[in-house]
Amino acid sequence: MKKQLLLLFFIAAVYGATAQDMDVLHYQYSIELNDKTDVIYGKAAITVSFPTKQNLLQFDLTDLDAKGKGMILDSIRSRNRNTTLILPRTNWIDHEPRVYHANKKISWSYNVEKWRNSARDTDIITVYYHGIPSDGLIISKNKFNKKTFFADNWPNRAHNWIPCNDEIWDKATVEFIVTAPSPYQVISNGIQLEETNLPGNKKLTHWKEDVALPTKVMVIGVAEFAVQHAGMVNNCIPVSSWVFADNKAAGFYDYAPAVNILQWFNDYIGTYPYKKLANVQSKTIFGGMENAGAIFYFENSVDGKQSHESLMAHEIVHQWFGDMATEKSFAHLWLSEGFASYLTHMYMEAKYGTDSLNKRMKDDRDGVLDFVKREKRPVVDTVSNYMKLLNANSYQKGSWILHMLRRQLGDSVFHKSIRDYYAAYAGKNADTKDLQKIFEKNSGKDLGQFFKQWLYTNENPALKITWNNIKKDGKIAITVEQMQNEIFEFPLDLLLISGLRKNKSEQLQITKRVETFYFLVKSEILQVDADYSTSLLAETTVKPNN
Repeated sequence: MKKQLLLLFFIAAVYGATAQDMDVLHYQYSIELNDKTDVIYGKAAITVSFPTKQNLLQFDLTDLDAKGKGMILDSIRSRNRNTTLILPRTNWIDHEPRVYHANKKISWSYNVEKWRNSARDTDIITVYYHGIPSDGLIISKNKFNKKTFFADNWPNRAHNWIPCNDEIWDKATVEFIVTAPSPYQVISNGIQLEETNLPGNKKLTHWKEDVALPTKVMVIGVAEFAVQHAGMVNNCIPVSSWVFADNKAAGFYDYAPAVNILQWFNDYIGTYPYKKLANVQSKTIFGGMENAGAIFYFENSVDGKQSHESLMAHEIVHQWFGDMATEKSFAHLWLSEGFASYLTHMYMEAKYGTDSLNKRMKDDRDGVLDFVKREKRPVVDTVSNYMKLLNANSYQKGSWILHMLRRQLGDSVFHKSIRDYYAAYAGKNADTKDLQKIFEKNSGKDLGQFFKQWLYTNENPALKITWNNIKKDGKIAITVEQMQNEIFEFPLDLLLISGLRKNKSEQLQITKRVETFYFLVKSEILQVDADYSTSLLAETTVKPNN
């Protein structure tokens, strides 16, 4: 192990390349699967661009682990060089050009300035490999004891079964050509170009996606499916249900709401970005996985009761936010998960009413307050283990941030900002500051304090509210004290309850550690209800000051 690390350090020191020196334009994967073993055979033709000088080409691809799982690199070829390198057992070729496969990377000393054809700055690198995936492609049996193959690439697990630049910011078009035993059907990103029966009871299926994707949402799903055309959106986007054949009636029923959900978000956000939407019963390790144009749901999402409408809405929102408009880094994951969470609440509000929204926001608030007390982490969070970002900050607090923007700026500004943000970054990458600029432009307000306190601070407001009637003056005095370390600025809605059905609402603008406000009242106030409109993410205690 030490020798392998030294070799890699030597290559990096001599050739000095970084991941940003290479841009993948297109992946074409040819994958062969079989029933008898979990070994897969792959061929990856990767079109790369070299925007800067570069002497080292690297792809992410897991090598063998101690248990014998992982990928074995068989050979690698360059179109421009007209060179094929076949790896010996040592995984190292000690002459020009040099290639090495270890530590989850293929490294190839690749002097672009020397080898590149002056007429073009791209190359097609073809990689042949095989092995048993340790992760990324989940090969298992479903609840009906039938073998299945499901890609599960999020967040950066694609390299466990396909060579790639496994970075969220590097988007590329992709096609999968899958050869599998003929009983299986194959679902993937994009549109199906071919399905051909082959000798030996095999079948070839070819899918191609022409919209550039991050690797986290590139997938194949292979199983004995039952497939139903569920409907059309805008008379041009087919929506289908792919469920295990053994529960097809329940599955078709459960996934049917996807048509109306997709139509609602298409109308609210903007035109759906892909040529189809397949909703797939799968073996994903998550509840749902927002793979572009081919959403995977956990296998027990099929129960015959349509129990997972909000899950479907959440994953469908991701087609716009996360898949098409992608965060620049996982530190800004809330731009995916917070958007999916809140726009799901908005869909449920439109269908079931405002009470539904308020209940969901209150439930989210409880989860956020508890999480941040325990973890003391901000929403924009840099951690190396991206799985740790699947937390209440990314989901529920991200949702609350959007909810507060909507409440404070109004529905029209909020709606325009959501549409403008998507239009500006569809097919691109964005971060939190990019979103802030959109909201500031549309609202005409400086939102620096808002974004700083809610996204970059590792706490939430804890408010101690006391009040008392000043009968001789016909007033009520209300004192608000912020108990947390950071001083937040926010509007606070109060309902002053008199018991005579002449309740009075007031909005306070909180900017200091301790503030007292006075209001004229026509009768004695019996109770003060803080945040009666469910508009603030805060922990509040309200007591009369006797």
